Amino acid sequence: MIITKNKKDKWIKLICGASNEDIVAIEDLCAIYTAAGVDYIDVAAEESIVHAAKKGIEWAKKVFKNSPGLMISISDGNDIHFRKAKFDPLKCPPKCPRPCEKVCPTFAIDNSGIKKSKCYGCGRCLNSCPLNLISEYEYNLSKDDLGSTLQKIKPNAVEIHTEINRLDSFAKVVSIIKSSRKKLDKISISCGLNQSFKKSQEPEDLLKALWERYEILKKLDIPLIWQLDGRPMSGDLAPSTSRDAVELFEKIGSDLPPGLIQLAGGTNEKTHEFLNSNNLPDGIAFGSAARKIMQPLIEFAHKNNKKLYEYPERMALAIKKAKKFLEPWKSSSFK
Repeated sequence: MIITKNKKDKWIKLICGASNEDIVAIEDLCAIYTAAGVDYIDVAAEESIVHAAKKGIEWAKKVFKNSPGLMISISDGNDIHFRKAKFDPLKCPPKCPRPCEKVCPTFAIDNSGIKKSKCYGCGRCLNSCPLNLISEYEYNLSKDDLGSTLQKIKPNAVEIHTEINRLDSFAKVVSIIKSSRKKLDKISISCGLNQSFKKSQEPEDLLKALWERYEILKKLDIPLIWQLDGRPMSGDLAPSTSRDAVELFEKIGSDLPPGLIQLAGGTNEKTHEFLNSNNLPDGIAFGSAARKIMQPLIEFAHKNNKKLYEYPERMALAIKKAKKFLEPWKSSSFK
Protein backbone atom coordinates (compact mmCIF):
# COMPACT_ATOMS: atom_id res chain seq x y z
CA MET A 1 0.00 0.00 0.00
CA ILE A 2 1.62 3.27 -1.11
CA ILE A 3 0.91 6.40 0.86
CA THR A 4 -0.34 9.31 -1.26
CA LYS A 5 1.88 12.21 -0.32
CA ASN A 6 0.77 15.79 0.22
CA LYS A 7 1.99 17.99 -2.61
CA LYS A 8 4.26 19.83 -0.19
CA ASP A 9 5.98 16.67 1.02
CA LYS A 10 9.28 15.60 -0.50
CA TRP A 11 9.84 11.98 -1.47
CA ILE A 12 12.30 10.12 0.81
CA LYS A 13 13.81 6.68 0.30
CA LEU A 14 16.04 4.66 2.63
CA ILE A 15 18.70 2.66 0.79
CA CYS A 16 19.61 -0.43 2.80
CA GLY A 17 22.26 -1.50 0.26
CA ALA A 18 21.93 -3.64 -2.86
CA SER A 19 24.37 -6.23 -1.49
CA ASN A 20 23.61 -5.85 2.22
CA GLU A 21 22.89 -9.21 3.89
CA ASP A 22 22.90 -8.05 7.51
CA ILE A 23 19.39 -9.33 8.23
CA VAL A 24 19.19 -8.19 11.84
CA ALA A 25 20.40 -4.68 11.07
CA ILE A 26 18.04 -4.39 8.11
CA GLU A 27 15.05 -5.26 10.28
CA ASP A 28 16.00 -2.56 12.78
CA LEU A 29 16.77 0.02 10.08
CA CYS A 30 13.44 -0.59 8.40
CA ALA A 31 11.61 -0.27 11.71
CA ILE A 32 13.42 2.98 12.58
CA TYR A 33 12.96 4.73 9.26
CA THR A 34 9.42 3.50 8.76
CA ALA A 35 8.60 5.12 12.09
CA ALA A 36 10.41 8.28 10.96
CA GLY A 37 8.26 8.46 7.82
CA VAL A 38 10.21 7.41 4.73
CA ASP A 39 8.18 6.66 1.58
CA TYR A 40 10.16 3.71 0.22
CA ILE A 41 12.77 1.31 1.53
CA ASP A 42 15.21 -0.14 -0.98
CA VAL A 43 16.76 -3.54 -0.20
CA ALA A 44 18.68 -6.36 -1.88
CA ALA A 45 16.67 -8.68 -4.12
CA GLU A 46 16.87 -11.69 -1.81
CA GLU A 47 14.00 -13.41 0.00
CA SER A 48 15.53 -13.46 3.49
CA ILE A 49 16.46 -9.77 3.24
CA VAL A 50 12.97 -8.81 2.09
CA HIS A 51 11.44 -10.89 4.89
CA ALA A 52 13.57 -9.03 7.47
CA ALA A 53 12.65 -5.66 5.95
CA LYS A 54 8.94 -6.52 6.05
CA LYS A 55 9.19 -7.53 9.72
CA GLY A 56 10.72 -4.16 10.59
CA ILE A 57 8.14 -2.29 8.56
CA GLU A 58 5.28 -4.21 10.15
CA TRP A 59 6.52 -3.47 13.67
CA ALA A 60 6.62 0.28 12.98
CA LYS A 61 3.37 0.21 11.03
CA LYS A 62 1.49 -1.15 14.04
CA VAL A 63 2.87 1.57 16.31
CA PHE A 64 3.19 4.58 14.01
CA LYS A 65 0.72 3.76 11.19
CA ASN A 66 3.31 4.57 8.50
CA SER A 67 3.49 2.23 5.49
CA PRO A 68 6.42 2.71 3.08
CA GLY A 69 6.61 0.80 -0.15
CA LEU A 70 9.25 -1.92 -0.51
CA MET A 71 11.66 -1.61 -3.43
CA ILE A 72 14.29 -4.12 -4.56
CA SER A 73 17.47 -3.19 -6.41
CA ILE A 74 18.58 -5.08 -9.49
CA SER A 75 21.19 -4.39 -12.16
CA ASP A 76 21.48 -4.87 -15.90
CA GLY A 77 25.22 -5.64 -15.63
CA ASN A 78 28.33 -5.22 -13.47
CA ASP A 79 27.74 -2.40 -11.02
CA ILE A 80 29.61 -0.98 -8.04
CA HIS A 81 26.39 -0.98 -6.02
CA PHE A 82 26.48 -4.79 -6.20
CA ARG A 83 29.84 -5.60 -4.71
CA LYS A 84 31.56 -6.57 -1.48
CA ALA A 85 35.09 -6.20 -0.16
CA LYS A 86 37.41 -8.98 0.97
CA PHE A 87 40.93 -9.59 2.27
CA ASP A 88 42.93 -12.38 3.90
CA PRO A 89 43.47 -11.42 7.58
CA LEU A 90 46.43 -13.81 7.77
CA LYS A 91 48.36 -11.42 5.52
CA CYS A 92 47.85 -8.45 7.85
CA PRO A 93 50.98 -7.39 9.79
CA PRO A 94 50.62 -7.83 13.58
CA LYS A 95 51.08 -4.12 14.33
CA CYS A 96 48.85 -2.75 11.59
CA PRO A 97 46.87 0.31 12.82
CA ARG A 98 43.88 -1.15 10.92
CA PRO A 99 42.65 1.96 9.07
CA CYS A 100 40.17 -0.27 7.22
CA GLU A 101 38.38 -1.03 10.47
CA LYS A 102 38.20 2.66 11.37
CA VAL A 103 36.57 3.74 8.09
CA CYS A 104 34.00 0.94 7.84
CA PRO A 105 30.53 2.44 8.57
CA THR A 106 28.90 -0.92 9.38
CA PHE A 107 31.55 -2.42 11.70
CA ALA A 108 32.02 -5.23 9.17
CA ILE A 109 35.79 -5.49 9.70
CA ASP A 110 37.63 -7.09 12.61
CA ASN A 111 40.60 -9.40 13.18
CA SER A 112 38.84 -12.21 11.31
CA GLY A 113 38.50 -10.17 8.11
CA ILE A 114 35.34 -8.75 6.56
CA LYS A 115 31.95 -10.07 7.64
CA LYS A 116 30.23 -10.75 4.33
CA SER A 117 26.74 -10.14 5.70
CA LYS A 118 27.59 -6.66 7.00
CA CYS A 119 29.53 -5.41 3.97
CA TYR A 120 27.36 -3.51 1.51
CA GLY A 121 30.15 -2.45 -0.84
CA CYS A 122 30.59 1.24 -0.04
CA GLY A 123 34.27 0.94 -0.98
CA ARG A 124 35.63 3.15 1.80
CA CYS A 125 38.08 0.45 2.90
CA LEU A 126 39.48 -0.32 -0.56
CA ASN A 127 42.09 2.43 -0.57
CA SER A 128 42.65 2.51 3.18
CA CYS A 129 44.96 -0.50 3.43
CA PRO A 130 48.66 0.51 3.38
CA LEU A 131 49.52 -2.86 1.80
CA ASN A 132 46.63 -2.85 -0.72
CA LEU A 133 45.34 -6.17 0.59
CA ILE A 134 41.66 -5.35 0.12
CA SER A 135 39.88 -6.20 -3.10
CA GLU A 136 36.27 -6.29 -4.28
CA TYR A 137 34.04 -8.86 -5.93
CA GLU A 138 30.63 -8.81 -7.58
CA TYR A 139 27.52 -9.79 -5.64
CA ASN A 140 24.51 -9.62 -7.90
CA LEU A 141 21.24 -11.28 -8.80
CA SER A 142 21.40 -13.16 -12.08
CA LYS A 143 19.03 -11.85 -14.74
CA ASP A 144 18.01 -15.47 -15.29
CA ASP A 145 16.53 -15.53 -11.79
CA LEU A 146 14.83 -12.14 -11.96
CA GLY A 147 11.38 -13.26 -13.08
CA SER A 148 11.00 -15.90 -10.38
CA THR A 149 12.47 -13.53 -7.76
CA LEU A 150 9.82 -10.92 -8.53
CA GLN A 151 7.08 -13.51 -8.14
CA LYS A 152 8.45 -14.75 -4.81
CA ILE A 153 9.30 -11.40 -3.24
CA LYS A 154 6.37 -9.37 -4.60
CA PRO A 155 7.96 -5.94 -4.14
CA ASN A 156 6.01 -2.70 -4.54
CA ALA A 157 8.74 -1.28 -6.78
CA VAL A 158 11.97 -2.11 -8.56
CA GLU A 159 15.09 -0.04 -9.06
CA ILE A 160 17.17 -0.86 -12.12
CA HIS A 161 20.85 0.10 -11.85
CA THR A 162 22.24 0.78 -15.28
CA GLU A 163 25.11 2.50 -17.08
CA ILE A 164 25.08 4.84 -20.03
CA ASN A 165 26.44 2.26 -22.49
CA ARG A 166 24.23 -0.69 -21.48
CA LEU A 167 21.00 -0.10 -23.39
CA ASP A 168 20.63 -3.64 -24.76
CA SER A 169 20.98 -5.32 -21.35
CA PHE A 170 18.63 -2.72 -19.87
CA ALA A 171 16.02 -3.63 -22.47
CA LYS A 172 16.42 -7.30 -21.55
CA VAL A 173 15.79 -6.59 -17.86
CA VAL A 174 12.68 -4.57 -18.71
CA SER A 175 11.45 -7.43 -20.88
CA ILE A 176 11.87 -9.86 -17.97
CA ILE A 177 9.95 -7.52 -15.66
CA LYS A 178 7.15 -7.31 -18.20
CA SER A 179 7.04 -11.09 -18.66
CA SER A 180 6.88 -11.66 -14.89
CA ARG A 181 3.42 -10.00 -14.87
CA LYS A 182 4.22 -8.55 -11.45
CA LYS A 183 2.22 -5.37 -10.98
CA LEU A 184 4.60 -2.65 -9.77
CA ASP A 185 3.70 0.74 -8.36
CA LYS A 186 6.96 2.34 -9.50
CA ILE A 187 10.12 1.64 -11.46
CA SER A 188 13.21 3.60 -10.51
CA ILE A 189 16.18 4.03 -12.84
CA SER A 190 19.56 4.63 -11.22
CA CYS A 191 22.33 5.92 -13.46
CA GLY A 192 25.31 8.21 -12.94
CA LEU A 193 28.40 9.56 -14.65
CA ASN A 194 31.04 7.89 -12.50
CA GLN A 195 30.27 4.23 -13.09
CA SER A 196 32.11 3.76 -16.37
CA PHE A 197 35.82 4.42 -16.77
CA LYS A 198 36.09 3.60 -20.48
CA LYS A 199 35.69 7.17 -21.61
CA SER A 200 34.81 10.59 -20.29
CA GLN A 201 31.07 11.12 -19.93
CA GLU A 202 29.12 14.37 -19.79
CA PRO A 203 25.69 15.19 -18.33
CA GLU A 204 24.37 15.33 -21.89
CA ASP A 205 25.40 11.70 -22.38
CA LEU A 206 23.44 10.72 -19.28
CA LEU A 207 20.40 12.69 -20.40
CA LYS A 208 20.41 10.94 -23.77
CA ALA A 209 20.75 7.54 -22.06
CA LEU A 210 17.78 8.23 -19.79
CA TRP A 211 15.54 9.29 -22.67
CA GLU A 212 16.50 6.07 -24.50
CA ARG A 213 15.41 4.11 -21.44
CA TYR A 214 12.21 6.07 -21.21
CA GLU A 215 11.28 4.95 -24.72
CA ILE A 216 11.65 1.34 -23.54
CA LEU A 217 9.87 1.84 -20.22
CA LYS A 218 6.88 3.89 -21.33
CA LYS A 219 5.32 0.78 -22.90
CA LEU A 220 4.91 -0.68 -19.39
CA ASP A 221 2.70 2.22 -18.29
CA ILE A 222 4.25 2.25 -14.79
CA PRO A 223 5.16 5.53 -13.01
CA LEU A 224 8.89 6.22 -13.15
CA ILE A 225 11.53 7.62 -10.81
CA TRP A 226 14.75 9.02 -12.27
CA GLN A 227 17.47 8.63 -9.64
CA LEU A 228 20.41 10.92 -10.33
CA ASP A 229 23.54 9.43 -8.77
CA GLY A 230 25.89 12.33 -8.18
CA ARG A 231 28.69 10.26 -6.69
CA PRO A 232 27.79 6.56 -6.69
CA MET A 233 28.92 4.54 -3.67
CA SER A 234 30.83 7.46 -2.14
CA GLY A 235 30.07 6.40 1.40
CA ASP A 236 27.82 9.49 1.52
CA LEU A 237 29.64 10.79 4.58
CA ALA A 238 31.56 13.94 3.60
CA PRO A 239 29.42 17.11 3.27
CA SER A 240 31.13 17.91 -0.04
CA THR A 241 29.71 14.78 -1.69
CA SER A 242 26.32 16.48 -1.67
CA ARG A 243 27.46 18.96 -4.30
CA ASP A 244 27.81 16.33 -7.04
CA ALA A 245 24.20 15.17 -6.81
CA VAL A 246 22.90 18.76 -6.68
CA GLU A 247 25.06 19.92 -9.59
CA LEU A 248 23.94 17.00 -11.75
CA PHE A 249 20.30 17.76 -10.94
CA GLU A 250 20.73 21.44 -11.78
CA LYS A 251 22.36 20.61 -15.12
CA ILE A 252 19.82 18.12 -16.47
CA GLY A 253 16.87 18.01 -14.07
CA SER A 254 14.57 20.20 -16.17
CA ASP A 255 15.23 18.09 -19.29
CA LEU A 256 14.61 14.62 -17.82
CA PRO A 257 11.85 12.34 -19.13
CA PRO A 258 8.43 12.32 -17.39
CA GLY A 259 8.54 11.00 -13.83
CA LEU A 260 9.72 11.84 -10.33
CA ILE A 261 13.30 13.06 -9.86
CA GLN A 262 15.26 11.71 -6.93
CA LEU A 263 18.77 12.63 -5.79
CA ALA A 264 21.20 9.95 -4.59
CA GLY A 265 24.89 9.12 -4.55
CA GLY A 266 26.62 11.35 -2.02
CA THR A 267 23.41 12.55 -0.38
CA ASN A 268 23.50 13.27 3.35
CA GLU A 269 22.20 15.64 6.02
CA LYS A 270 23.86 18.60 4.25
CA THR A 271 22.36 18.09 0.79
CA HIS A 272 19.43 20.46 1.28
CA GLU A 273 21.87 23.32 2.01
CA PHE A 274 23.19 23.20 -1.55
CA LEU A 275 19.77 23.28 -3.23
CA ASN A 276 17.95 26.31 -4.55
CA SER A 277 14.58 26.48 -2.79
CA ASN A 278 13.00 27.52 -6.11
CA ASN A 279 14.32 24.44 -7.89
CA LEU A 280 13.89 21.29 -5.85
CA PRO A 281 13.82 17.61 -6.86
CA ASP A 282 10.79 15.51 -6.04
CA GLY A 283 12.76 13.61 -3.45
CA ILE A 284 15.96 12.15 -2.15
CA ALA A 285 17.48 8.76 -1.32
CA PHE A 286 19.73 8.30 1.70
CA GLY A 287 22.13 5.40 2.09
CA SER A 288 25.33 5.33 4.15
CA ALA A 289 24.63 8.58 5.99
CA ALA A 290 21.24 7.32 7.21
CA ARG A 291 22.62 3.93 8.22
CA LYS A 292 25.80 5.13 9.94
CA ILE A 293 24.05 7.25 12.57
CA MET A 294 22.06 4.18 13.64
CA GLN A 295 24.85 1.63 13.62
CA PRO A 296 26.13 2.12 17.21
CA LEU A 297 22.60 1.69 18.60
CA ILE A 298 21.96 -1.36 16.44
CA GLU A 299 25.31 -2.90 17.39
CA PHE A 300 24.49 -2.51 21.09
CA ALA A 301 21.25 -4.46 20.68
CA HIS A 302 22.81 -7.14 18.50
CA LYS A 303 25.60 -7.82 21.00
CA ASN A 304 22.84 -8.74 23.42
CA ASN A 305 21.10 -10.91 20.80
CA LYS A 306 18.11 -8.59 20.63
CA LYS A 307 16.41 -6.30 18.15
CA LEU A 308 16.79 -2.60 18.83
CA TYR A 309 13.04 -2.22 19.19
CA GLU A 310 13.22 -4.60 22.15
CA TYR A 311 14.90 -1.67 23.98
CA PRO A 312 12.12 0.98 23.99
CA GLU A 313 14.27 3.87 25.23
CA ARG A 314 17.06 3.25 22.72
CA MET A 315 14.56 2.68 19.94
CA ALA A 316 12.90 6.00 20.79
CA LEU A 317 16.32 7.67 20.59
CA ALA A 318 16.98 6.06 17.20
CA ILE A 319 13.65 7.26 15.82
CA LYS A 320 14.33 10.75 17.18
CA LYS A 321 17.70 10.77 15.38
CA ALA A 322 16.09 9.54 12.16
CA LYS A 323 13.39 12.22 12.28
CA LYS A 324 16.01 14.91 12.84
CA PHE A 325 18.01 13.56 9.89
CA LEU A 326 14.94 13.62 7.62
CA GLU A 327 13.44 16.84 8.98
CA PRO A 328 14.78 19.25 6.31
CA TRP A 329 12.92 17.23 3.67
CA LYS A 330 9.69 17.32 5.62
CA SER A 331 9.72 20.86 7.01
CA SER A 332 7.57 23.51 5.39
CA SER A 333 10.40 26.03 5.82
CA PHE A 334 12.60 24.07 3.40
CA LYS A 335 9.83 23.93 0.83
